[in-house]
Amino acid sequence: MKPVVLAGGSGSRLWPKSRAALPKQFLSLTSEHSMLQETFLRLEGLDAGDPIVICNEAHRFLVAEQLRQQDIQHGGILLEPVGRNTAPAIALAALHARQQGEDPVLLVLAADHLIQDTKAFHKAIQHAERLAEDGNLVTFGIVPDSPHTGYGYIRRGEQLDQAETGFAVAEFVEKPDMETAKGYVSNGDYLWNSGMFMFKASRYLEELKANAPEILNVCEQAFETESQDLDFVRIDADIFAQCPEDSIDYAVMEKTDAAAVVPLDAGWNDVGSWSSLWETAQRKDAQGNVTVGDVMMHDTHDSYINAEERLIAVVGLDNVVVVETKDAILVADKNKVQDIKHVVNTLKEQHRPEFEFHREVFRPWGSYDSIDNGERFQVKRITVKPGEKLSVQMHHHRAEHWIVVSGTAKVTNGDETFLVTENESTYIPIGVVHALENPGKVPLELIEVQSGSYLGEDDIVRFSDRYGRVDATDND
Repeated sequence: MKPVVLAGGSGSRLWPKSRAALPKQFLSLTSEHSMLQETFLRLEGLDAGDPIVICNEAHRFLVAEQLRQQDIQHGGILLEPVGRNTAPAIALAALHARQQGEDPVLLVLAADHLIQDTKAFHKAIQHAERLAEDGNLVTFGIVPDSPHTGYGYIRRGEQLDQAETGFAVAEFVEKPDMETAKGYVSNGDYLWNSGMFMFKASRYLEELKANAPEILNVCEQAFETESQDLDFVRIDADIFAQCPEDSIDYAVMEKTDAAAVVPLDAGWNDVGSWSSLWETAQRKDAQGNVTVGDVMMHDTHDSYINAEERLIAVVGLDNVVVVETKDAILVADKNKVQDIKHVVNTLKEQHRPEFEFHREVFRPWGSYDSIDNGERFQVKRITVKPGEKLSVQMHHHRAEHWIVVSGTAKVTNGDETFLVTENESTYIPIGVVHALENPGKVPLELIEVQSGSYLGEDDIVRFSDRYGRVDATDND
């Protein structure tokens, strides 16, 4: 069995924690681990190979770093040059899995789901694997605990095994209204569509060829140019951009005669909103509140309060969500958190940085935090991991002062290369080629003061880079 983890979501429903550059699968929302890491840890105890991961080009270093943190071996990190939904993404994984002539059963998982009962999850996987070995395309249907209008439903049909653990799919149903959802739940034959699947790689490709041949054709052409880049597997971007955009549900599952469903009752949630985090929280206080961070409350009930940097005080409010980050604060009615999308869309339209980035931005070499800025100046706190190096670069419009707070910096400044240690500084003039490296065994912390007529992150001319970044969109 080969797990395939889809980690390509762009994430906006959990703004301001989730941003385009750091969506929810990379955040620690339900435990000390990120949701992506939890997805991998949940596989421990299964007889499975190293997982294949599919992610956006922009998130590749986040995926690699989070795997490294947990010492998780992978079977390839496939980079989607552009998002084309789940049907093409899974096709790439199936083609990659069959490279060595093997035909594994693929367990397709989303990187941003919460599953609280791992034992029940493993049992459902074992039931599904038997059905997949017999040629079925299996989906996992969540046993509903209440009527819900935010999920599609699956109506189960005839029983496929004696243990009543697998059923033919009788019908896929779009998201219903509340009255219809109540009828589905009382009926007992309807399950939530989880977006998790299991099938042999060859069977998926066969069904894709029969039901969406253009998707398979483009994916096969793009995959012929597969190349390895550090930890990543790249495909031809121009060819893949021509691929039709479609979900596995529409392209395959709703058309095949071999669709099966295994019921799953394991505390599943897709964590699609801040209210979901309130609902699934293991601990609420006597007033029904869930708090994270430094929070004080008085006369407050049934609320979710998440403080990242500062004290949040809430007085006399019920049923609210308050989320604070370094650069933004969200206050919302808990029943209207889905409307956050209107705020996110406005941020995007106005080209505001809060749409895409947090104040602290993570890079393959470490991170930088923009701690102050004003007319013609900007101050950043930069952290460089041991042994890592920023690209060799220059700027047309800004000069930089670097002050080392801790660790040792190896600095290239024009034709000179030298060490700068704690409480020492150096100056990089406008137009001078420079580089910053941490040659030591501990993190390098420094303060960077930029000054000049233009301080945008796209004022970079990159000459060489160990991480394969070739344009200014990757920044520093």
